[in-house]
Amino acid sequence: MFAAFDAAERMVFVMRLDKFLKVSRIIKRRTVANEACDAGRILVGDKPARASYEVKVGDVLEIGIGRPMKVRVLAVNEYATKENASEMYEILPE
Repeated sequence: MFAAFDAAERMVFVMRLDKFLKVSRIIKRRTVANEACDAGRILVGDKPARASYEVKVGDVLEIGIGRPMKVRVLAVNEYATKENASEMYEILPE
């Protein structure tokens, strides 16, 4: 995770998509997340996203493996415990 600056020069935390999926426990292993991205099963804004895509708060992800789901990113944290991993995103209705 690293900080970037948006147009208003505010610090914004970003993280690679494959790492976010693993830390948030949406996908159990980072290698599986990486493979899902390579296969085009993860969409960001209705476009297939690469594993290196920088996830930001507010992004909407569509995960097309297992039970398909759509989530909005609420937080980008370097680490998350089992109890607070689900606080990093909210599940949206299909």
